[in-house]
Amino acid sequence: MFKLFRNFSKKDIGLIFCTFGLVAAQVWLELKMPDFMSEITKLVQTEGSEMSEILMNGGLMLACALGSFVAVVGAGYCSSIVAANFSKNLRNKIFEKVESLDMEAVKRLSTSSLITRTTNDVTQIQMLVSMGTSMMIRSPLTAIWAIVKISNKSWQWSATTGIAVVILLGLVGTVMAIVVPKFKLVQKLTDKLNGATRENLKGIRVVRAFNAERYQEKKFEHSNAELTKIQIFNQRIMALISPIMYLVMQGVALLIYLIGAYLIDGALMADKLTVFSEMIVFSTYAMHVIMSFLMLAIIFVMLPRAQVSAERINEVLDEENKLKDGTYDDDETAERGVIEFRKVSFKYPDAEEYLLRDISFTAKPGETVAFIGSTGSGKSSLMNLVPRFYDVTEGEIFVDGINVKDYKQTALREKIGYIPQKAIMFTGTVASNIKYGDAERGAISDADMRAAIKVAQAKNFVEKLDKQYDAHVAQGGTNLSGGQKQRLSIARAVARRPEIYIFDDTFSALDYKTDAALRKDLKKYTKDATSLIVAQRIGTIMHADKILVLDGGSCVGMGTHAELLKKCKVYKEIAMSQLTQEELNV
Repeated sequence: MFKLFRNFSKKDIGLIFCTFGLVAAQVWLELKMPDFMSEITKLVQTEGSEMSEILMNGGLMLACALGSFVAVVGAGYCSSIVAANFSKNLRNKIFEKVESLDMEAVKRLSTSSLITRTTNDVTQIQMLVSMGTSMMIRSPLTAIWAIVKISNKSWQWSATTGIAVVILLGLVGTVMAIVVPKFKLVQKLTDKLNGATRENLKGIRVVRAFNAERYQEKKFEHSNAELTKIQIFNQRIMALISPIMYLVMQGVALLIYLIGAYLIDGALMADKLTVFSEMIVFSTYAMHVIMSFLMLAIIFVMLPRAQVSAERINEVLDEENKLKDGTYDDDETAERGVIEFRKVSFKYPDAEEYLLRDISFTAKPGETVAFIGSTGSGKSSLMNLVPRFYDVTEGEIFVDGINVKDYKQTALREKIGYIPQKAIMFTGTVASNIKYGDAERGAISDADMRAAIKVAQAKNFVEKLDKQYDAHVAQGGTNLSGGQKQRLSIARAVARRPEIYIFDDTFSALDYKTDAALRKDLKKYTKDATSLIVAQRIGTIMHADKILVLDGGSCVGMGTHAELLKKCKVYKEIAMSQLTQEELNV
């Protein structure tokens, strides 16, 4: 928890001290009021008292009440600003950390859990900061101040108040011991519930296509019921605090008056008024003491859940990025667009077997190198190694003569135009999605955007949209077809004019006519760049300068289309399953 408090800015720390000052003023004003009330009690019971003295003390009480009100409002305002700024800074820090995490960490922590940690967990800590900033200073200050005020009064009253405080502390300690383990479980179950919701929303079309709505409802109900059961248990335990607190508080007040009646009865006539006055004052201060512990109890109830949330947030912030950034940041390399794999082998961090084994090849500027193989042969995983989404397990990869591990990741990815297998669109417009390829610098002009859209064979459908290039694109591109999204995804990479293009099964959503036209225009537009293409269709890659055939993670053939038909059995089987003999000869 205390590690997170480093995120307080200097302004926040200043506001915290301001809050402490206002709270101290509030406590002092509140604890002065019983003194005036005691004085009024004496004046009322004393013959010959002047009304002006009573009114003066009453006016001082009102002034204290007004001052206390102003201090409470000021302290609440300051603590709210501190909590809001703290949560904003913390969310920013988590988001920036998640952006820098390697893919292994993202998968291990899970998307739904990262969303919960950025929202729900931060909210728990924000609530603690908002309430705790004032309560954590007000409660002990009030308790100590009030105890000092009543320390010289009757020991019977002091003993009664002390017993009540012990009961309250015992109650709070018992509750914390019971609910802390449950709060940890609550956050994990919240992650699980978010995961079930996210999975259902992402797969809504498949769910409906297979009439699996009821099945999904049962899965959700199971997760929801688990969370509800734990939450109800926690709330029932915590619900005991308030009635027991007020029972103890009212019981203490009753006992103080009973003991006071006994003391007044046994006092001398001259001392009865003094004892009565002290009883009134003591009961007020005793209530302040108990209310202080009541406020502390509220904080202690919030603290376990906030502590669990803090641990989960620190788990993200302390996550070590296994992809260490290199130092090379110079764009002026001796070579441009040259990619070399040297005996590269790869397995995923949590896997036992290698997915890729001993892969070696070189791609030069202007060349198109294609990769084909059966499902699960490692084609996409091979592509993910070039931009360092993962690091190789063995071997080395060089881009422009420099090991990819020596590059700063931003410098390496500046050289690459990446088009994933599943086209990703962001909320905005067609233009903003294309210019996203260089959104940081805003270096893509309207002319470059239009040219890229034309090359990607997207011009016809874009210009038929309402507002054309300024047409709205929904989150995830849900208002576009798969082929439209794929073409815009290609245009996004083309618009930034990189020296290396990675097409990860990018043409699968396109029909043969569009595929052929796009590759023809793309070849002209990217003639000086290096293109790596993963494909399932022979027709897409048969004109590539070099084709690598992958089978079971190994390269079983390398060469042109004609060469592989003659010497690679795996390639010939794939080709014969898709094209006729005449088409293959052509």
